[in-house]
Amino acid sequence: MLFASNSTKEIKPWMMRRQSIRGHRGRGQATSLVAHRTEVELMANEHESMQGVSPIDFLRTRSLANVVQHEIERMIVEGEFTPNERINENALAQQLKVSRGPIREACSALAALGLIQVIPNRGFFVRELSEAEARDVSEARAYIFACMTMSVAERITAPEVAELSALVDRMDVLAKTGEVSQYYPVNLEFHSELARMCGNARLAQIYLGLARELHIQRYRALASGDVLDISNREHRAIVEAVAARDPQRAFTAGREHIVNGTSRTRRASVALRHGSD
Repeated sequence: MLFASNSTKEIKPWMMRRQSIRGHRGRGQATSLVAHRTEVELMANEHESMQGVSPIDFLRTRSLANVVQHEIERMIVEGEFTPNERINENALAQQLKVSRGPIREACSALAALGLIQVIPNRGFFVRELSEAEARDVSEARAYIFACMTMSVAERITAPEVAELSALVDRMDVLAKTGEVSQYYPVNLEFHSELARMCGNARLAQIYLGLARELHIQRYRALASGDVLDISNREHRAIVEAVAARDPQRAFTAGREHIVNGTSRTRRASVALRHGSD
């Protein structure tokens, strides 16, 4: 059973292990999915289906779709779905105990966010960024994050410093376990809190959008080797800079963290390709 979350953070991956929902692979697997319609057709049909439905029922459907969206996003980030994999709507609906309607609505929303792509007459697939796309998004994210941390240094309060420090302390403990699935949600919370504290809603929105596109790559990088301690040392350097109310130092620490993370992602991608050869 799914439980809704009111969190507005970058993402709140749920720490619940579920059986992976795979697309049609191998002989003997069911092939009962009908051909998928385009996103435009899905939206049109959804509008028609809502005619005569009470406002409260409409809101229930929307709320359920939001919950399903967060769960699918978690599954993508944690590797339960792999890049270019087809989303098996029927199997996923059965696993989450919902109808296919919220599944389609959630996938359409994730397509708009760049995590899923819609292929007409084939369905929804987990999107994989090309090397050029990932490079462009990473570079943009580095400068946006640097501007955010600089802004945080100019306005941070003592309670906010304490909040960031507590998150870094939590990540120190989790890094020692080597469990990326436990470390990553706190990592996301740290970045999201910095976005909230920067005092510029548009800047935060741009950053969170760029970060969401790179979820798969970021998770993969943290899962490759003993990098959690390194990542969190960079987090602590950011906290020390903003706590010192030093905007230039915060800008440098923020940008270096993203640039170093991009390098870790690149190495992880190369290792993954070599491992599959």
